[in-house]
Amino acid sequence: MGVDSGLPDFRGPEGFWGAYPALGRAKIRFEDIAHPQAFEDDPTLAWGFYGHRLNLYRATEPHEGFHLLWEMAARLPYGAFVFTSNVDGQFQKAGYPESRIVECHGSIHYLQCLDACTAAIWPADGFEPQVDEKRCRLTSPLPRCPRCGGLARPNVLMFGDGGWIDGRTGAQGARLAEWLKRVARPVVIEIGAGSAIPSVRRFGEAQGCPMIRINPNEWQVRRPMDVGLPLGALEAIKTIVSAL
Repeated sequence: MGVDSGLPDFRGPEGFWGAYPALGRAKIRFEDIAHPQAFEDDPTLAWGFYGHRLNLYRATEPHEGFHLLWEMAARLPYGAFVFTSNVDGQFQKAGYPESRIVECHGSIHYLQCLDACTAAIWPADGFEPQVDEKRCRLTSPLPRCPRCGGLARPNVLMFGDGGWIDGRTGAQGARLAEWLKRVARPVVIEIGAGSAIPSVRRFGEAQGCPMIRINPNEWQVRRPMDVGLPLGALEAIKTIVSAL
């Protein structure tokens, strides 16, 4: 969804290393830097990566497709609910209400203690990372836990992550469950959900309702009631809107 807003696509090492050449030179994979151990081993490098992403997401404006989706949903009796593995906060920035969003992998716009000394999370609003992009290293002070003074990390579910604090996401999921009890004849519009990290794909298929799968590469569907569109997000959303 974010690619049409100009955000990088991390699929495959080539795409990831193209966006972060310093990590490419060191042969550091996405799975390695997006791991809690990276904050233990080299916190300025880990925060160089996440700090750059935080700055990028803050500066990025959501593309037209976000607004077209919400306008389409507004014509329906129960509107829509977003279930996303994106941690960029772009749906909120596009004006979607917080009460209608599940961020199943958390949000980079919130922080938590690396050691999970408390179950609290807090907004990253006061954290303004300065990053040496050529070296992918944080040059400003590392963020700290306000309780224990230890290192803070993004409230994002990483690879091999046993310390992620999921309270905020759990509350979002509870609101979605209540919404699903009320709706009738739902349809899933799945955008850019791949099989490598299948959180969103599994959720959509588990709903047992018709699905429109939008993906320029993995667009194939298995059920007769589903439709696959081998398109990018914005083009596909415009195509659906024009067909209504």
